[in-house]
This record gives sequence, structure tokens and C-alpha cells, in this order.
Amino acid sequence: MIQTVAEGEEMHKLAQRLFPICRSITGNGVRETLRILKEEIPLNLYEVPSGSRVFDWTIPKEWNISEAWIKDSSGRTVIDFAENNLHVVGYSIPIDEKLSLTELQEHLYSLPEQPDAIPYVTTYYKERWGFCLSHSVREALQEDTYQVHINSTLTDGSLTYAELIIPGESDKEVFLSTYTCHPSMANNELSGPVVAAQLAKWIMSKPRYYTYRIVFLPETIGSITYISRNIEVMKGAIIAGFNITCVG
Repeated sequence: MIQTVAEGEEMHKLAQRLFPICRSITGNGVRETLRILKEEIPLNLYEVPSGSRVFDWTIPKEWNISEAWIKDSSGRTVIDFAENNLHVVGYSIPIDEKLSLTELQEHLYSLPEQPDAIPYVTTYYKERWGFCLSHSVREALQEDTYQVHINSTLTDGSLTYAELIIPGESDKEVFLSTYTCHPSMANNELSGPVVAAQLAKWIMSKPRYYTYRIVFLPETIGSITYISRNIEVMKGAIIAGFNITCVG
């Protein structure tokens, strides 16, 4: 695969467009991401309802979020989801309460060894809430009463994934997968879908012997879901498989 400067710039623009979207294992952020990727390659999108059994797992409720923040007693915003979507623990339940600093600390996550970094934390299968912030900001918090607000929903919805099958001369398949569940992180998420999309374009432009099955899905639960729905054809056809992630 010969990478040109133009192709590299195209991939970077796609990553820039996808970066701000708040993604999780379900929700509108995943759908928006897949719709944008569908502009690049002819993906087929699938929805699997909440509560569906996939092997011994269950599709969780769909999570969406519109705003989240913490303000001190003077009204100053200390943390704002609008500034960085990593600030909220993924799948946080809604809350609108006033808490002391001691009470608030039980719901805060930071990395003392990386004081300027915002960690990525999730709670997909346990109903709780939390905020992530740099350790330097956390240490600067003063004793006060804080207003904590998360406007999120956990409802019966679906898990969304996408598939592209590129036929070849043979029914034997090469399987490629990549993840679409992480929010604003360039390497551990966006590098995978962006590279996979460009790779799909290249494969479609060339004569090929093998058929290629390429999937874009949320990590773990999405992979389990896809395999549960396609296991028979995959067992019979796939001769090689590769996961494309952290390739920045």
C-alpha cells in the first residue's frame, strides 16, 4: 500500500472531524461516527436492541449525554463536559445535587503520576456517576459546596455496528475489525477506524483473490454481538483476522 501525502492529509481531516464526537459502546455518538465513515466507504449499519442476548452477555441500555459540569458556590465552572468529553465517566447516570468536597472526591478520577492528563474511565455495567480531571486541577479544589450536574439518559435503545464486505474471486475471507467506542483519544480509537477506512478504499481499488469482511464496532460487547450473529459464516469462511487499533 503506497501512502501519498494527499491520502495522509485526507486521513488527518477525517480524524479531526471524528475527534470531538462523544462515543461510547452505544448511543448517538457511535451512530454519528458511523454515518461519517459511511461517507468514505459503503458501510451497512446494524442495530441490536437493548436486552438482546449475545452468547452469555446482554446488550445494555443505550447511553446518551448532552451536558455535564461541576460548579463551585460562586458559580465558577470547575469541570465542563463541553470542553472535553473525557471529563465524564462513560455511562454516568444523571445527577443534579450539591455536595461537599469530601463527598465529591468519592466520584473523581485523576492520575497522580500524570498530573496534566485527563483519564478515561467507564461504568458500562454498573449504574454510578463520576468525573475525570487532571490531578493538578483536583489538588487545587478548595473546601466548598459544589453543584454537580450530569444530563444523561439510560434507555432501551440499541447497540450500533457497521460492516463492509468486499467480494473477491474466492469465498475465503480476510477479517478486519476496529473499534468505535472511545471518545476523544487520537491513538486508542481514532487511528483504528481512520486507517481501516483508508485500507478499505485501497482494497476496493485493487483486483483481489480473497473476500474482505471489515467491521466497525464497540470493543468487547460489539465484538461479542457481531460474532454471535455471524459465527457460522465466519467459522466456514475466515482464513485470517486482524484487529486495527492503536496504530497512530
